[in-house]
Amino acid sequence: MQSVTIYTKSTCGYCARAKSLLTSKNVAFEEISVDGDYAKQEEMTKRANGGWTVPQIFIGTTHVGGCDDLHALERDGKLDALLKG
Repeated sequence: MQSVTIYTKSTCGYCARAKSLLTSKNVAFEEISVDGDYAKQEEMTKRANGGWTVPQIFIGTTHVGGCDDLHALERDGKLDALLKG
């Protein structure tokens, strides 16, 4: 199973939806909160090639994108394969 990292903010509904999908699939993930943490926000933006909105989701070394992108992978039947590597 690939490692999963998700950058979030506590007030973000999209973050909650993305985490809910991962949890429903019994996928463990590392959550990195960028609430008020400029250094973490900068790290996220750099890692996401300029993506500054949350969530930013990474599966292994693959930048998935945000919540809608994660749900699209699930809808298209591609998320499980990406998670397995």
